[in-house]
Amino acid sequence: MFAVIKAAGKQYKVAAGDKITLSTVAGAAGDKVTFGEVLMLTKDGATSFGAPAISGASVVGEILEQTRGPKVISFKKRRRQNSKRKRGHRQDLTIVEIKEIHA
Repeated sequence: MFAVIKAAGKQYKVAAGDKITLSTVAGAAGDKVTFGEVLMLTKDGATSFGAPAISGASVVGEILEQTRGPKVISFKKRRRQNSKRKRGHRQDLTIVEIKEIHA
């Protein structure tokens, strides 16, 4: 059994026991998170699609960790102008383990 959920503006294919990395979700480690926007659900070979979401379906997960992604460097240099700019960015991330899928 797996589902396609929409979380933080992106779509994820999840099954029970999966660990997914999302953009920041409010909560601390150990908190339960419910994703109510289930776009597709498969169970015992039967597939159901939502328009846009399946009513009554939800996915429950547990926050494992609040972390940050790798540093991304943006460096711009204009040749012969003595002009350069260096900026760094680290995205805040949340690691969530999917516990169960309610149909």
